[in-house]
Amino acid sequence: MSQSCLDCAQRSDRIFCDLEPEALEEFDGIKTLETYPRGTVLFREGQTARGIFLLCEGRVRLSVCSESGRRMTLRMATPGEVLGLSAALSGGLYEVTGEVVDQVQVAEVRRKDLLHFLHQHCDVCLQVVNLLSEDLHEAYDRVRAVGLARTRHTNGHGVHGHGFHGHGLHLR
Repeated sequence: MSQSCLDCAQRSDRIFCDLEPEALEEFDGIKTLETYPRGTVLFREGQTARGIFLLCEGRVRLSVCSESGRRMTLRMATPGEVLGLSAALSGGLYEVTGEVVDQVQVAEVRRKDLLHFLHQHCDVCLQVVNLLSEDLHEAYDRVRAVGLARTRHTNGHGVHGHGFHGHGLHLR
């Protein structure tokens, strides 16, 4: 894989890669390209976000941990995805753990550099807003699917709104 975003063959279909030449050159200057072997934890749930990870090659398992210590895989991230974006933008904690499944190559951008870059490039900022909106809608769909499946399982007669009563989520 190319060391420069400017020469990457996958550029046209990836956020932060399909930018105007000037913005792409600036982005190329603020990222560091790293390769990590299988089993490496890129970031851990509850850890202060230090930046984003643009997955160039390989796969990353995104998981969460229950209070009892059980780990649940949410999904596999694939090339082109930006990991840690909402946590980095908010200055909060990573919501999930990202563990390398196959050797990966990632472009890492520190939070401070990302915020400065977005401030300078409003068009990219709008792409980020769109990406975060898509992530939010995907999360709503997953909660809906889990909630409806659990309610059906709980009462066996379809959705009657009993499965989550008293937990802030009411299905009717």
